[in-house]
Amino acid sequence: MRALYSALSRGTETLVFRGEVPPGEYERMRAPFQGGDFPAPVKYGYISVGEVEDGPPALSGRRVFCLHPHQTRYVVPAEAVRPLPEDVPAERAVLAANLETAINGLWDADPRLGDRIAVVGAGALGCLVAWLAGRMPGCEVELIDTNPARAAVARALGVGFAAPGAARREADLVIHSSGAPEGAALALELAGFEATVLELSWFGARVVPLALGAAFHARRLTLKSSEVGAVAAAQRARWSRERRLDLALRLLADPAPDALVSGEDRFEDLPKVLARLTEAPGNTLCHRIVYG
Repeated sequence: MRALYSALSRGTETLVFRGEVPPGEYERMRAPFQGGDFPAPVKYGYISVGEVEDGPPALSGRRVFCLHPHQTRYVVPAEAVRPLPEDVPAERAVLAANLETAINGLWDADPRLGDRIAVVGAGALGCLVAWLAGRMPGCEVELIDTNPARAAVARALGVGFAAPGAARREADLVIHSSGAPEGAALALELAGFEATVLELSWFGARVVPLALGAAFHARRLTLKSSEVGAVAAAQRARWSRERRLDLALRLLADPAPDALVSGEDRFEDLPKVLARLTEAPGNTLCHRIVYG
């Protein structure tokens, strides 16, 4: 494989960069083809798009996606790569891993036609969840973030936007992806009677306080976690992870998610890029890395 593009999964990779993977999660947090062991040094990452230079005839010369760390060239088993659909450009395909997580999250959340859906946290994952949910007939989706610049992204994705203080209450479904304890608390506040609050953030070693007293029980809320390592239970009997990733790639034929690519740098600059995004992420959503 010769890499063309990779991308930073900003939440997870900056957490790894800071050494905040809990010791009890070292094995579960290993990326496919990771080099080294936590806490460091590790070769990490799981978003790589490239061209097959040498492989089976059906793949040779094809552009493919692979869950591989940032690297210029590498050798993997043929079954580890997924060919890009002809109508999906390689530079957009770097969104596939986050989109696959969003798909799995919505399968876990089980939205219904016409639901009022609040998505707290307009990072790359939250934006993709909102985009998918907004394509369901009758659903009213509100993307919620403290950064007003995310309003333009929400418009590009065809969904509503609100600051936390102006967010609509009594949601049928709330999906939290901000990675901030304050966002998790807000998610509980926005949920209506017997609504589900789905937690898509991963906090690493941080302890998150939640108000599970007050009206939490009276409103009979369901607090549920979601994680991409296993296919959502509702789909697991029929869907493999490969089929799920193929779905994510097919959905990227739509150009709307291009709004999530907020910048790019060359592979040679990756160490200082990671350091910069860890200290001051600014308006970063998906940061693309360019090779060659």
